[in-house]
Amino acid sequence: MAFPSRAILSLLMTPREDPPPVELVHRDTSPLAPPTELPVSNVIAELYGSPLAPNRGTSLNLDWVENVRVNTSAVERRAATLVTRRTVKKEWQIAWLLRAIALMDLTTLSGDDTEERVKRLCAKARQPVEPELLGRLGVSGLDIRVGAVCVYHLFVETAVKALKGSGIPVAAVSTGFPAGLSPLEERIAEIKRSVESGAAEIDVVITRAHVFGGAWQKLYDEIVAFKDAAGRAHLKVILGTGDLLTLRNVAKASLVAMMAGADFIKTSTGKETVNATLPVGLVMVRAIREYALETGMAVGFKPAGGIRTAKQSLEWLSLMKEELGNSWLQPHLFRIGASGMLADIERQLEFHATGRYSGGHRHPLA
Repeated sequence: MAFPSRAILSLLMTPREDPPPVELVHRDTSPLAPPTELPVSNVIAELYGSPLAPNRGTSLNLDWVENVRVNTSAVERRAATLVTRRTVKKEWQIAWLLRAIALMDLTTLSGDDTEERVKRLCAKARQPVEPELLGRLGVSGLDIRVGAVCVYHLFVETAVKALKGSGIPVAAVSTGFPAGLSPLEERIAEIKRSVESGAAEIDVVITRAHVFGGAWQKLYDEIVAFKDAAGRAHLKVILGTGDLLTLRNVAKASLVAMMAGADFIKTSTGKETVNATLPVGLVMVRAIREYALETGMAVGFKPAGGIRTAKQSLEWLSLMKEELGNSWLQPHLFRIGASGMLADIERQLEFHATGRYSGGHRHPLA
């Protein structure tokens, strides 16, 4: 089977011109005017033909935050179209599934984690699909590997050593994960320790109470402190969307996190009762789009929690493709936090190669 080498660059979909269900209204002076020209080295994405720089953050614009409006019914209708009107078949589906692997944060965040489990996870990260299966698919020459390995701080050094030379970054969950309720000083110190241990990415948890109380300055200051502590490490800000009660809260928290300098905004810890859903994802990526148009800066997105099947990975890829375009189908701007999904993707790839589904036990994660 010949692999369509440019498949992922033209994913057979065009954006749908629906009325915007999310209005992040800001029509006065932008907090930072979009740059008219950027050095090529500073361009990390493109939106509607305009180059975008990495997010440096802006001052907190409370008028922008308070003017956010979300039409929940419209959001739900738009999200529903992602699973009904788009299908990806045959060779194109192979391309999408391989892309999903490249965008995956392979994660172990269990109370019974051990160094050996982390080492096995890192070995899987280096070779997420069996070489024999890649050969059958005709893609042996591709460097298929995951986007990152995500672990608790305790195992950062173990993961860094296990991944040495692979180019795969280690992400650490910090700031009192998953509740995020430990004292601020302790959370900041944990970030610094993780960076010193070699973490290239830091996943932080916000204080949800700041959102409930509309304490946007406190939330902004908290994330700025996290960003400063992370230094050059990429900061992924977990909103805990399942706890935020309304889509409007999700949109507002997304904006504040981006203004504070988040490199990524992330849906969930995976420990909430409700985790990543397509309506929440739509609200967050629309916030990213509005922020990019207003500031000229790009922010990444990571859905996490409850994503377990290959079909779901295609739905999230569809969302990113339609709402933000091909620039966001790269690991530096999109990640999927879903380790359990990898085995199902392998089973789908096996079916494409052989016409038969393999048992899940043939594709162990760790």
